[in-house]
Amino acid sequence: MLRGILSAGLALLAFAGTAQAGSALDGVRARGVLACGVGTGTAGYMMPDSQGKWRGLSVDVCRAVAATIFGDAEKVKYQPLTSQQRFTALQSGEVDMLMGNATWTLTRDSALGLDFVGVYYYDGQSFLVPKKLGVKSAKELNGATICVAPGTTTELNLADYFRANKMSFKPVVIEKVDEIRAAFFAGRCDVYTTDASSLAATRAANVPPPRTFDDFLILPEIISKEPLGPVVRHGDNQFADIVRWSLYAMVEAEEYGISSANVDEMLKSDNPTIKRILGVTPGMGKALGVDERWVYNIVKQVGNYGESFERNVGMGSPLKIERGLNRLWTKGGLQYAPPIR
Repeated sequence: MLRGILSAGLALLAFAGTAQAGSALDGVRARGVLACGVGTGTAGYMMPDSQGKWRGLSVDVCRAVAATIFGDAEKVKYQPLTSQQRFTALQSGEVDMLMGNATWTLTRDSALGLDFVGVYYYDGQSFLVPKKLGVKSAKELNGATICVAPGTTTELNLADYFRANKMSFKPVVIEKVDEIRAAFFAGRCDVYTTDASSLAATRAANVPPPRTFDDFLILPEIISKEPLGPVVRHGDNQFADIVRWSLYAMVEAEEYGISSANVDEMLKSDNPTIKRILGVTPGMGKALGVDERWVYNIVKQVGNYGESFERNVGMGSPLKIERGLNRLWTKGGLQYAPPIR
């Protein structure tokens, strides 16, 4: 009897999990557009251009997911969210996924009812200062006034770093990114701290004239690990799989030399792995519950990971950020995709 009750209970749990697992994907398909939560504007990562079209490395992951689900990378609605709004918006269903440069941490991955499903950018926190301040190291910032966003790992790391180094600081806590930048450039704080990627974007795209890029310095210390990844609601397993593998597909495509420029030619490849990735040999699309040409659609419309990095934040962009940790594993970096097979 007890065994029967346990079996029935497990079956009900499995059914509930399956029902919940498809809810996000069903909602996206019924709506006909992916609702993607992004930050309020970081050049190179997520920012509308002069025509109002969202562009950036983070944006490209949203576009890749839309390409997987709909075969059309443009079927995305972007919802700008502050650091304090973003997790609540995802929990409430206001957005389907979050690409707002959120750091993967234990508590966020466990206590918020959310899941991080990969790392699209390996980052770390640093400090931006005016060169006229005359400092060369974060160890020289004792007593500094520092602009920081609330509700972020940045705020916690800042306190930890100064405490560990027996230094003091005066925080200026501001929620919106554009207001933090304005305060920093207006001299309300000596230092602006956040992920080094965002500081590079600020230095490249947001310095108000007549000052220029060269009037500011990103200090050499990286004081934290900030793995930035796509976030989905916990329990939506099929949708989580699609988001995860859309990101991995961009990385895998780069590893195998499949780009937006040659993807049509690659359809003729004799390499069994490339045939499987591009859906010439079927099976991978069926496993995800999407079209067999899902990776082809991503690469054709969005590009591989390296292409996205280069045009948005790399040497082909105003930010000119080195690949660094975000190189492929075959080139000494951390970007590594499980095999599509």
